[in-house]
Amino acid sequence: MAHLNRTFKIGEHAKGGIIQVIIKNDIITVIGKDWDYYNSVNKCSNKSNTKEFTRKEFSATSQNSYKQLYEFIIDLTTSYWTNKILNWIQTKVELKTDLI
Repeated sequence: MAHLNRTFKIGEHAKGGIIQVIIKNDIITVIGKDWDYYNSVNKCSNKSNTKEFTRKEFSATSQNSYKQLYEFIIDLTTSYWTNKILNWIQTKVELKTDLI
């Protein structure tokens, strides 16, 4: 699988304003970043140099990876954006869910 990267510029609906997701093989990295107010307030601007305040890696093949991702992302943003981010992740990699 190729190295996939998507940045969600959510603004006031997320801690820091930016959530970045990186998928490499079956490893999913979720990064919370601060919005760079000094360089630009434009949502379309490049946010690659913004400061990270949290980062966590998940294995898509680990037991209940969907729930683990959900619990981490919901702490960063609203349920609407959590579901949008998880839906994007699921189009790229299969997540394990607890069947109990």
